[in-house]
Amino acid sequence: MEISTSILNVKEENCIQTFYNLETAGTDYFHIDVMDGEFVENNTVEKMTKYAEYLNSITNVPLDVHLMVKDVMSFIKSFIIFNPRNITIHYETAKSREELMSWINYIKENNCKVGISIKPNTKIEEIYDILPFIHTVLVMTVEPGKGGQDLIHGTIEKIKILKEYIQKNNLEVDIEADGGINLDNIEEIKKAGVDIIVAGTCIIESSNFKETINKLKM
Repeated sequence: MEISTSILNVKEENCIQTFYNLETAGTDYFHIDVMDGEFVENNTVEKMTKYAEYLNSITNVPLDVHLMVKDVMSFIKSFIIFNPRNITIHYETAKSREELMSWINYIKENNCKVGISIKPNTKIEEIYDILPFIHTVLVMTVEPGKGGQDLIHGTIEKIKILKEYIQKNNLEVDIEADGGINLDNIEEIKKAGVDIIVAGTCIIESSNFKETINKLKM
Protein backbone atom coordinates (compact mmCIF):
# COMPACT_ATOMS: atom_id res chain seq x y z
CA MET A 1 0.00 0.00 0.00
CA GLU A 2 1.23 3.49 -0.87
CA ILE A 3 1.01 6.75 1.06
CA SER A 4 -0.04 10.06 -0.49
CA THR A 5 0.64 12.79 2.06
CA SER A 6 -1.80 15.68 1.97
CA ILE A 7 0.09 18.96 2.32
CA LEU A 8 -3.08 20.99 2.84
CA ASN A 9 -2.14 21.95 6.40
CA VAL A 10 1.60 22.42 5.91
CA LYS A 11 2.57 25.87 7.22
CA GLU A 12 3.95 28.18 4.55
CA GLU A 13 6.78 29.61 6.66
CA ASN A 14 8.63 26.27 6.80
CA CYS A 15 7.03 24.40 3.90
CA ILE A 16 10.27 23.65 1.99
CA GLN A 17 11.83 21.96 5.01
CA THR A 18 8.59 20.05 5.65
CA PHE A 19 8.49 18.82 2.05
CA TYR A 20 12.10 17.67 2.33
CA ASN A 21 11.34 15.88 5.62
CA LEU A 22 8.33 14.13 4.07
CA GLU A 23 10.40 13.02 1.08
CA THR A 24 13.15 11.56 3.28
CA ALA A 25 10.47 9.95 5.47
CA GLY A 26 9.33 7.92 2.47
CA THR A 27 6.05 9.39 1.27
CA ASP A 28 5.12 7.93 -2.11
CA TYR A 29 3.21 10.99 -3.33
CA PHE A 30 2.45 14.58 -2.37
CA HIS A 31 -1.34 15.03 -2.37
CA ILE A 32 -2.38 18.45 -3.72
CA ASP A 33 -5.88 19.42 -2.49
CA VAL A 34 -7.14 22.07 -4.92
CA MET A 35 -10.36 23.73 -3.71
CA ASP A 36 -12.05 26.62 -5.48
CA GLY A 37 -14.45 27.95 -2.81
CA GLU A 38 -17.39 26.95 -5.04
CA PHE A 39 -17.54 23.15 -5.34
CA VAL A 40 -16.38 23.10 -1.72
CA GLU A 41 -16.32 25.84 0.88
CA ASN A 42 -12.57 26.42 1.24
CA ASN A 43 -10.33 28.04 -1.36
CA THR A 44 -6.79 26.69 -1.55
CA VAL A 45 -5.97 27.56 -5.17
CA GLU A 46 -3.22 30.10 -4.47
CA LYS A 47 -1.56 27.98 -1.78
CA MET A 48 -1.69 24.71 -3.74
CA THR A 49 -0.41 26.37 -6.93
CA LYS A 50 2.53 27.77 -4.97
CA TYR A 51 3.23 24.40 -3.32
CA ALA A 52 3.01 22.54 -6.65
CA GLU A 53 5.53 25.01 -8.14
CA TYR A 54 7.91 24.47 -5.21
CA LEU A 55 7.61 20.68 -5.33
CA ASN A 56 8.04 20.56 -9.08
CA SER A 57 11.43 22.22 -8.72
CA ILE A 58 12.81 20.49 -5.59
CA THR A 59 11.62 16.86 -5.57
CA ASN A 60 11.14 13.79 -7.72
CA VAL A 61 8.28 12.54 -5.53
CA PRO A 62 5.23 12.48 -7.84
CA LEU A 63 2.33 14.87 -7.35
CA ASP A 64 -1.16 13.46 -6.74
CA VAL A 65 -3.53 16.30 -7.72
CA HIS A 66 -7.12 16.24 -6.42
CA LEU A 67 -9.40 18.86 -8.01
CA MET A 68 -12.40 19.85 -5.88
CA VAL A 69 -13.54 22.55 -8.30
CA LYS A 70 -16.43 23.58 -10.56
CA ASP A 71 -14.47 24.81 -13.57
CA VAL A 72 -12.76 21.46 -14.07
CA MET A 73 -11.07 21.93 -17.46
CA SER A 74 -9.55 25.24 -16.45
CA PHE A 75 -7.94 23.68 -13.38
CA ILE A 76 -6.79 20.59 -15.29
CA LYS A 77 -4.87 22.93 -17.59
CA SER A 78 -3.49 24.92 -14.64
CA PHE A 79 -2.08 21.87 -12.85
CA ILE A 80 -1.09 19.59 -15.71
CA ILE A 81 1.90 21.88 -16.33
CA PHE A 82 3.47 20.50 -13.13
CA ASN A 83 3.68 17.01 -14.69
CA PRO A 84 1.76 15.26 -11.91
CA ARG A 85 1.50 11.48 -11.69
CA ASN A 86 -2.26 11.83 -11.82
CA ILE A 87 -5.10 14.33 -11.76
CA THR A 88 -8.27 13.30 -9.97
CA ILE A 89 -11.58 14.98 -10.84
CA HIS A 90 -14.93 14.71 -9.09
CA TYR A 91 -17.62 12.63 -10.73
CA GLU A 92 -20.25 14.98 -9.28
CA THR A 93 -18.96 18.01 -11.21
CA ALA A 94 -19.78 16.63 -14.67
CA LYS A 95 -23.05 17.67 -16.30
CA SER A 96 -22.97 14.63 -18.60
CA ARG A 97 -21.02 11.48 -19.34
CA GLU A 98 -19.70 13.18 -22.51
CA GLU A 99 -18.28 16.04 -20.48
CA LEU A 100 -16.69 13.64 -18.00
CA MET A 101 -15.12 11.62 -20.82
CA SER A 102 -13.78 14.78 -22.45
CA TRP A 103 -11.89 15.61 -19.23
CA ILE A 104 -10.64 12.04 -18.89
CA ASN A 105 -9.38 11.99 -22.48
CA TYR A 106 -7.69 15.39 -22.19
CA ILE A 107 -5.75 14.31 -19.10
CA LYS A 108 -4.64 11.05 -20.73
CA GLU A 109 -3.63 12.83 -23.93
CA ASN A 110 -1.25 14.90 -21.78
CA ASN A 111 0.57 11.79 -20.48
CA CYS A 112 -1.05 11.91 -17.06
CA LYS A 113 -3.03 9.27 -15.20
CA VAL A 114 -6.70 9.94 -14.41
CA GLY A 115 -8.59 9.52 -11.17
CA ILE A 116 -12.31 9.86 -10.49
CA SER A 117 -13.37 10.90 -7.01
CA ILE A 118 -16.75 10.32 -5.41
CA LYS A 119 -18.30 11.93 -2.36
CA PRO A 120 -19.53 9.80 0.58
CA ASN A 121 -23.16 9.95 -0.60
CA THR A 122 -22.44 9.00 -4.24
CA LYS A 123 -23.21 5.35 -4.97
CA ILE A 124 -20.19 3.38 -6.18
CA GLU A 125 -22.28 1.74 -8.91
CA GLU A 126 -22.67 5.11 -10.66
CA ILE A 127 -19.06 5.01 -11.88
CA TYR A 128 -18.80 1.36 -12.99
CA ASP A 129 -19.05 2.25 -16.69
CA ILE A 130 -16.18 4.76 -16.35
CA LEU A 131 -13.72 2.33 -14.72
CA PRO A 132 -12.22 0.91 -17.97
CA PHE A 133 -11.08 4.43 -18.94
CA ILE A 134 -9.37 5.55 -15.72
CA HIS A 135 -6.48 4.56 -13.46
CA THR A 136 -7.73 5.39 -9.95
CA VAL A 137 -10.94 5.76 -7.97
CA LEU A 138 -10.59 8.14 -5.04
CA VAL A 139 -13.22 7.25 -2.46
CA MET A 140 -13.82 10.20 -0.17
CA THR A 141 -14.14 8.90 3.38
CA VAL A 142 -15.16 12.38 4.61
CA GLU A 143 -17.05 15.22 2.97
CA PRO A 144 -14.55 17.00 0.69
CA GLY A 145 -13.51 20.51 1.53
CA LYS A 146 -11.42 20.59 4.71
CA GLY A 147 -8.83 18.59 6.60
CA GLY A 148 -8.99 17.06 10.06
CA GLN A 149 -12.44 15.41 9.80
CA ASP A 150 -13.41 12.03 11.26
CA LEU A 151 -13.71 9.13 8.84
CA ILE A 152 -17.27 8.17 7.85
CA HIS A 153 -17.34 4.42 8.48
CA GLY A 154 -20.08 3.72 5.93
CA THR A 155 -17.59 4.57 3.18
CA ILE A 156 -15.47 1.52 4.01
CA GLU A 157 -18.24 -0.73 2.70
CA LYS A 158 -18.12 1.16 -0.61
CA ILE A 159 -14.42 0.37 -0.88
CA LYS A 160 -15.10 -3.34 -0.32
CA ILE A 161 -17.81 -3.40 -2.99
CA LEU A 162 -15.59 -1.53 -5.45
CA LYS A 163 -12.64 -3.88 -4.80
CA GLU A 164 -14.81 -6.93 -5.47
CA TYR A 165 -16.10 -5.40 -8.71
CA ILE A 166 -12.60 -4.51 -9.93
CA GLN A 167 -11.29 -8.01 -9.24
CA LYS A 168 -14.33 -9.75 -10.72
CA ASN A 169 -14.00 -7.76 -13.95
CA ASN A 170 -10.18 -7.95 -14.18
CA LEU A 171 -9.81 -4.17 -14.23
CA GLU A 172 -6.51 -2.39 -13.62
CA VAL A 173 -7.77 0.36 -11.34
CA ASP A 174 -6.27 1.47 -8.03
CA ILE A 175 -8.46 2.40 -5.09
CA GLU A 176 -7.42 5.49 -3.14
CA ALA A 177 -9.10 6.54 0.12
CA ASP A 178 -9.02 10.08 1.46
CA GLY A 179 -10.25 11.60 4.70
CA GLY A 180 -9.85 11.00 8.41
CA ILE A 181 -7.40 8.12 7.98
CA ASN A 182 -5.09 7.55 10.94
CA LEU A 183 -3.30 4.83 12.92
CA ASP A 184 -6.54 3.90 14.71
CA ASN A 185 -8.50 2.99 11.56
CA ILE A 186 -5.79 2.10 9.05
CA GLU A 187 -6.19 -1.68 9.49
CA GLU A 188 -9.89 -1.52 8.63
CA ILE A 189 -9.10 0.57 5.53
CA LYS A 190 -6.40 -1.88 4.41
CA LYS A 191 -8.68 -4.90 4.82
CA ALA A 192 -11.28 -3.20 2.61
CA GLY A 193 -8.78 -3.35 -0.27
CA VAL A 194 -7.26 0.11 -0.62
CA ASP A 195 -4.11 0.54 -2.75
CA ILE A 196 -3.27 4.15 -1.81
CA ILE A 197 -4.24 6.13 1.27
CA VAL A 198 -4.24 9.89 1.64
CA ALA A 199 -3.13 11.01 5.08
CA GLY A 200 -2.64 14.60 6.14
CA THR A 201 -3.24 15.50 9.78
CA CYS A 202 -2.08 12.06 10.94
CA ILE A 203 1.38 12.58 9.40
CA ILE A 204 1.86 16.36 9.46
CA GLU A 205 0.96 16.68 13.15
CA SER A 206 3.09 13.70 14.21
CA SER A 207 6.49 14.18 15.85
CA ASN A 208 8.19 11.70 13.50
CA PHE A 209 7.06 11.58 9.85
CA LYS A 210 9.06 8.47 8.98
CA GLU A 211 7.77 6.48 11.95
CA THR A 212 4.16 7.44 11.20
CA ILE A 213 4.42 6.63 7.48
CA ASN A 214 6.04 3.27 8.29
CA LYS A 215 3.28 2.44 10.79
CA LEU A 216 0.60 3.29 8.21
CA LYS A 217 2.31 1.04 5.67
CA MET A 218 2.86 -1.91 8.05
